[in-house]
This record gives sequence, structure tokens and C-alpha cells, in this order.
Amino acid sequence: MEIKVNTFDGLTNTELYQILRLRSEVFVVEQDCVYQDMDNKDQKALHVLGSKEGQIVAYTRIFKPGDYFENASIGRVVVAKDQRHYGYGKRIMEASLSTIEERFPDTAIEISAQSYLIKFYTELGFERLGDEYLEDGIPHVRMLKKG
Repeated sequence: MEIKVNTFDGLTNTELYQILRLRSEVFVVEQDCVYQDMDNKDQKALHVLGSKEGQIVAYTRIFKPGDYFENASIGRVVVAKDQRHYGYGKRIMEASLSTIEERFPDTAIEISAQSYLIKFYTELGFERLGDEYLEDGIPHVRMLKKG
């Protein structure tokens, strides 16, 4: 999998379409969750794209401190269903963490994690903060990785 990072304005039309399609396939269709994915935050984000044979198969978006949470943050973490057994989730997250460390050094990283992924994020250095809550009808927990 090839990984690259781009601003919103640096995305091609094809990349943007593939990102939105992947997010819709997983978050709306697979997880059966009707929500407004296009939230006018993509324009502020850095987009981490994991591509294989010209198709985006893994993705995250990154926000600098203050743009989403007080700390830097990673969201919309997604891997195509048929690509999950290759470790791409871990690779796209490691690339996202490295990008934050390079561009926004010495900041903590905050995420709103789906509860079933707590172990995955804990293995990447995140700690759970507080109680579980519903976000768009799906159980989530706030997690933090100290900078």
C-alpha cells in the first residue's frame, strides 16, 4: 500500500470521489448508520490516503490542534472491508501519527474511537478518557495519546 498526505485543495477529483465513496461504503452502508459524512471539516483537514493499484483502500483525516479538538486529532479512520486482513489500519494510523509528529510536534492527539476498537488504539499508544457515549448511534470513547 502506498501512503500519501494531502491538503483538501491538493486532492484530485478522483481521490476525493474515492475517499467519499469509501467512507460511505463503510460508515453509512456497512455500519448501517445514517449520518452527514460531508461535514464541512474536510477543507481544514490533512488527508492521509492509502492506495493500492490506483484505489484508495485506507484513509484518515487529521486536524491540527484547535481545528476539531483542543489537541491534534485523527478521524474518519477507515479501511475497505476486503482489505482489512493486510494490516492497513495499523499502517494508515502509524502514517497519521507520524504526520502529526512532523507537522504539529509536541502535541497530544485526541480521537473519538468506536468502542469496539479500543484495543486497536490502545496498542498504538492511546489511553481511554471517560465513559462511553453515542455518536451517530454508535458507541464511542474519547481517547488521548500524549505528545
